[in-house]
Amino acid sequence: MTQNTRLNRIIDDAGDRLNRGLRNPWRRLSLQVISLLFGFLLASVVSSFSGQRAEQDMVVAAIMVLLTELASRIIYGRGQQLRGILWAEVLNGLKIGLIYGLFVEAFKLNS
Repeated sequence: MTQNTRLNRIIDDAGDRLNRGLRNPWRRLSLQVISLLFGFLLASVVSSFSGQRAEQDMVVAAIMVLLTELASRIIYGRGQQLRGILWAEVLNGLKIGLIYGLFVEAFKLNS
């Protein structure tokens, strides 16, 4: 049980304003696109850093597979429960961007 202090009211009001602002479809779409692009950037960064030290390639690959499978389990394991929830859509966009970025990096290294 929380007390009704001024700080709690300010935090609650800021959260309510953020939720109202993110109900706009264009803002939701832009947040999803940003998460997709951030996942792509993250894939590029991870492949660059793990490629510099060839000792940890298998560990980084296992961690990436674990994170993507965990995100898939969270998003798709609950069926239609998380449909339309913003954080689940952002997490899914991040995962898709990460996987796509790793595929692009693999194609770049192969050619």
